[in-house]
Amino acid sequence: MKLSCIIIDDEPMARKGLAEDIKEIDFIEIVGVAENALQAMDMITKKEPDIIFLDIEMPKFNGLELVKMLQKPPMVIVTTAYPEYAVEGYQLDVIDYLLKPIAFSRLLKACNKARELFALKHNAKKESNEDYFFIKCDGIHEKILLNDLLVVEAANNYVTIHTTTKSFLSYQTLRKMEDTLPADRFIKVHKSYLVAIDKITRIDGNNIIIHKHTIPISRNYKDAVAEKIINKKAIKR
Repeated sequence: MKLSCIIIDDEPMARKGLAEDIKEIDFIEIVGVAENALQAMDMITKKEPDIIFLDIEMPKFNGLELVKMLQKPPMVIVTTAYPEYAVEGYQLDVIDYLLKPIAFSRLLKACNKARELFALKHNAKKESNEDYFFIKCDGIHEKILLNDLLVVEAANNYVTIHTTTKSFLSYQTLRKMEDTLPADRFIKVHKSYLVAIDKITRIDGNNIIIHKHTIPISRNYKDAVAEKIINKKAIKR
């Protein structure tokens, strides 16, 4: 399986050189090239790459600011001429920090690191795709059946897990819940909500109805909802 990537750099020669080297790596596929962070943001939302190769010093706002703005950033490999951003980069969990000019061997090492991390996450997600999971609530580990799960709602550092019978409040992040739940059964429709796809009873404008819950669909997730839920299952005239 190939990992998809987007190259983000405001220097044409840097983009060209990096693209030529990446094409030599058989498990990486380039799905987009952006000249600045603003262009990249839209491209990342639409393409959902596994990796972004990210320059830092760019017009409008820099690469690290872009990572902070993304709701669910892909794996990041920094490509820059400026070593002084390294600490901040690693605080944002970048996979690797490559200084220009980048030797091919160094690039390959970073890509291999990304591939290994991807495999670990993929295997962990497969292992977590059981019919249930346990979550700690008030010191008690509650068993949640996936078939009963309707909505996961985030507020600050807590999530409320709404099931068909009751709700559970847990000190947990929505990001962790999204990484844990099977992607073919649950979808993020808003920065604060994950919903069970098969439990959706109707979509009314910008709202999803699940049992007694009305969940807003945010503008950032509208295309993903349309693609994954409506377009695939709607009977067309």
